[in-house]
Amino acid sequence: MKEFLMLFRNESNEGPKPSAEQMQAVLKQWQQWIKKIAAQGRYSGTNRLLSEGKTLKPGKMITDGPFIEAKEMVGGYLIVKANSLDEAVEMAKECPNLIYGGNVEVRRVMTIDDDPSSDGFLNTKEG
Repeated sequence: MKEFLMLFRNESNEGPKPSAEQMQAVLKQWQQWIKKIAAQGRYSGTNRLLSEGKTLKPGKMITDGPFIEAKEMVGGYLIVKANSLDEAVEMAKECPNLIYGGNVEVRRVMTIDDDPSSDGFLNTKEG
């Protein structure tokens, strides 16, 4: 099986924060979804990401946080095992992030041992 990264994005929201009870309900949905993936032997790892950070740009420019220019925030990621991108997308369709207006980007992970010229890793044309 190959590994796929699911990136969880949400609109930057400065509106009202959910209550503790609402957060517990959301957390439970996430835990159930991830446990289902793990029970199938397809779980590799996950973490949430805090909003605090810095972005480095060409010319040694550093900005505070990834949120200054972005409308969306990456809130976390999950790495899963699947036989194909389509199979990983099927797993992502049950992601709780979709219920709350967020989105999920699914991408194949290229390990250091993968041949970048195979499996569509390189999408270049020779001129």
